[in-house]
Amino acid sequence: MEVQETRVQTDRVLTIPNILSMARLVGVPLFLWLILQPAFDGPNYDKWALLVLMLSGISDYLDGKLARRWNQISSLGRLLDPAADRLYILSTLVGLTWREILPIWLTAALLARELMLLVMVGILRRHGYPPPQVNFLGKAATFNLMYAFPLLLLSDGTGWLATAASIFGWAFAGWGTTLYWWAGILYVVQVRRLVKADKTVD
Repeated sequence: MEVQETRVQTDRVLTIPNILSMARLVGVPLFLWLILQPAFDGPNYDKWALLVLMLSGISDYLDGKLARRWNQISSLGRLLDPAADRLYILSTLVGLTWREILPIWLTAALLARELMLLVMVGILRRHGYPPPQVNFLGKAATFNLMYAFPLLLLSDGTGWLATAASIFGWAFAGWGTTLYWWAGILYVVQVRRLVKADKTVD
C-alpha cells in the first residue's frame, strides 16, 4: 500500500511498479489454489505457497520504493497496490482458516476491520470524497501480517522449525492485528472529521 505522497502523479499504466502490482494480483488465485490442496486431499504444496507469499511481500516493498524513486507514482498504482494487499490478506485468511491453522476469532477480527473500512469508504463517497491514502501505521500492519502468515503456514508441521515459526508467527499476528485495528480506528476518525467539516460548510 502506498503512503501519503506529495510528488507528481503520472497517468501511465505500464510502469514497473504497476507491473509488479499486477503480478501480485495474478498470484492471489495461484496462492489460494496451492494452500487449499491439502484441505481437499490433494498434494501438499505449502513450500510453493510460501514462495508465492514471499515474492508477494518482496514485490509489495519494491513497487512503492521504485514508484517513489523513479517518480512513477500513478493513480492506477494507488488502486492496484492496496487491492493486492487486501486480496492477499483475504486469500490467506481463507486458506489458513480452512486448514484450521488460524482460529476463527482472528479471522473474524481482521474481516470485521475490513468491513468497517468498506462502510467508511461508502460514507466518504456519499459526501464526494475519495478514500484517504494509507498511512504508515496501516503499512506497518500489513507488513506484520505478511510476515505472520508465512510463518504460521510453516508452523503447520513438526520439529524445531515449526515451533520457532509458530512463536514468531503469532507474535507478528498479534502486532499486525493490533496495528490493523489501530490504523482502522484512525481512518474512522479521519472520516468523521471530513464529514463533520462538510456539514459545517453546508
